[in-house]
Parts: sequence; structure tokens; C-alpha cells
Amino acid sequence: MSRNTILTSLLVLGTILCRTANGQEHSGEYPPADSARETAGAAPFSDTAKLRLSDSLAADRLNRHKTNLTILAAWAGVNIIQGSISANNARGSDRHFFNMNVYWNVINMGIATYGLIKIKKDLAQKYSYSRNLLEQQKLEKILLLNSGLDLAYIATGLYLKERGARLNREQPAGFGNSLILQGAFLLVFDLVQYGNHRRNGKILEQQMGNLQFGPTGNGIGLAYHFK
Repeated sequence: MSRNTILTSLLVLGTILCRTANGQEHSGEYPPADSARETAGAAPFSDTAKLRLSDSLAADRLNRHKTNLTILAAWAGVNIIQGSISANNARGSDRHFFNMNVYWNVINMGIATYGLIKIKKDLAQKYSYSRNLLEQQKLEKILLLNSGLDLAYIATGLYLKERGARLNREQPAGFGNSLILQGAFLLVFDLVQYGNHRRNGKILEQQMGNLQFGPTGNGIGLAYHFK
């Protein structure tokens, strides 16, 4: 299987999973996120509506993150299986390309597995407005940081590929091609996630006028004052 075929099949896999995620609807005690966005533009909020908005956006964030981690796990699984098989049959730089895909995605699989286990616990919790806002901002910052790292991965891959070609060495050329592929996937992956989560972040920030620092039972903290 050629590298272009691998990339195409994995992108199709990601597209299918993304569309599946967009078609999901939240059920039970939380209103759908789209309904919450419409409610966010209406005024005034009742106390109950504000609490339900915070819980709804928290549930939406966690479910989106769960779906994204599932996509990452699927990407990692395909790379590990296909890379392990192809590395035994490939020659030259291609063998190192497939080996690096396997090494890289063993780490991705570990990250995805840990995240999915953690989200299962987080979904059972209730989120105050202040905690929800902090968690939202934390996730958005992590995604932006990851995007910067993804660019570094691509740049490193380009350097290794050039070095391999210049020195006629197969390993850096193969590793470089792998880093370019993996970095490009992660860059698109993280930027799409950021765009999706930013929409919820804007809704929370619209309510930030009622968020103030003040004394709490455990010291200084954030308090949300309902009007």
C-alpha cells in the first residue's frame, strides 16, 4: 500500500467519524448544544437556565472531546496495524517510514486511551459556571499549544527528509516522511477541534460579566453572580 493510499484511507476514516460526531444528539437531563447556543443569545436568563446552559456546554465539550479521542485512537490503530505489516515487506526508506508510524502511534494510542478513561469519569460530574469556564479555556490553550507542536513536527520531518536525501541515508528520510504525515494529520485534527470548542467558549465568555473573584469557603475563587 502506497503512502498516498494510507493517507487517503485515514482521512476518509476521520471524515466519517467527524460526521458521525456532528450527528450525535445529547439526551437526558442536558439540552442539545445548539439549543443552548440559541438560549445564550436570549435575555434575560433565569437562574435555572444559566445552570442548565453551563451543564449543557460542559457535556457538549466532553462528548466532543470523547469523539475526537476516538478518532485519534482509530488513526493510531490503523497506523500500528498497517505499519507493522508493511514494515516487514518494505525496503529502503519505506521500512523506516512504516516503523516510525508504528512508534509514533503507540504513543497516540496511549494518550487516547488515558483520555477516554478520564472523560468517562468527568461526564458523571456537575460543572459550576466558573469551573466550566476554566476547563474550557484550559482545553482551548492545550489545542493551540498542540498546533504549534504539530508545526514543529512537520518542520523536523522536512529537515530529516532533506538530510536523508543529502547524505543518501534511508533512516532519516523515512523518519522524516513519517513525521510530515503524522504532524500534518495532527495539525488539521487539532485546528478542527479548536474551531469546534471555540464556539462553546464564546458562549461562556458572553456570560463572563457576572463572573467575579471573591472569597470562598476555601480561600479566594471565582464566583458566578446570577441576576
